Amino acid sequence: MDDVTAAKLLINLLDLTSLNEDDNNARIEKFCQRAITPYGNVAAVCVYPRFVPTARDALKGSGVKLATVVNFPHGGTHFEQMRQDIKTALAQGADEIDAVLPYKHFLSGDLETCNAFFNAVKAELNPKKTPLKVIIESGAFPHASLIADATRFCIDNGASFIKTSTGKTDVSATPEAANIILETIASGRRNVGFKASGGIKTTADAKQYLTLAFGIMGYKWVSPKNFRIGASSLLDSLLNTINQGY
Repeated sequence: MDDVTAAKLLINLLDLTSLNEDDNNARIEKFCQRAITPYGNVAAVCVYPRFVPTARDALKGSGVKLATVVNFPHGGTHFEQMRQDIKTALAQGADEIDAVLPYKHFLSGDLETCNAFFNAVKAELNPKKTPLKVIIESGAFPHASLIADATRFCIDNGASFIKTSTGKTDVSATPEAANIILETIASGRRNVGFKASGGIKTTADAKQYLTLAFGIMGYKWVSPKNFRIGASSLLDSLLNTINQGY
């Protein structure tokens, strides 16, 4: 697939993300305007919970989904607060929830806490109706087998998507981790999606993940329902690739 074709496809698979500590309502409103492009709209816009009402109003009528994050970025275990954040976000118009697996607990073998995380999330949403994208923070995992184990654990607990990273750690998304996650999803034969996020800034970067998904899952599988890339600056690169190709 040539770069222009890939860039056009990737725009429709993009979770355009703004998760900056200095975000404000005016900035988010302007940011949401970028979700509408001459080559189609992005799949979703992802913002902090406090900006859900602003983003909802800015995206009204666009067809762009609205995602937000909870217990982000550290995979915190204040589950009652997480439940309230999910409940409020959904009531205010969020379409999708990105939540962080308590990955440090998982790595230490504390599956009880990880199960409690899923119980809390699913007390507020049904993953079959509201996409639950679970961030495993793959860059924190010392071995490939543990990435596969975490992926299976999340799938078994009802995750709609397995997401690589928060983008807030030293190691974010990598093609190697994406390959493991996709292979694990494929082996499970379940309708679970994949989201790469963290450090993906250029068309070339994003195309690596698209190529992996095509090779492992097949061309028909790749759609906003199953495959996303989360990024803040990638859209500019995709638009530049398209414009330079004409």
